[in-house]
Amino acid sequence: MAKQSMLTTIDNPYNPFTDWSEWFAFDQEKKHYTPALLARVTRTSDELSEADQDLALDQAIDEIIRENVDGIYKKVFSEN
Repeated sequence: MAKQSMLTTIDNPYNPFTDWSEWFAFDQEKKHYTPALLARVTRTSDELSEADQDLALDQAIDEIIRENVDGIYKKVFSEN
């Protein structure tokens, strides 16, 4: 089984894999705008394969975690 990863914040009590709507509503309410941040940082293209797009997304998550000045972001995993 391949592990998938997602970016979340330490204060969000919802699982982005299983409770997306609640997770997203909490994220927006707290003004984290995590999906928008991830979209800005991810370097991808429609010309990339799905595997390469997944890799670009994972690299963007790692970059956000590395540059996590406020200390609010974390990477979570789920088995696919």
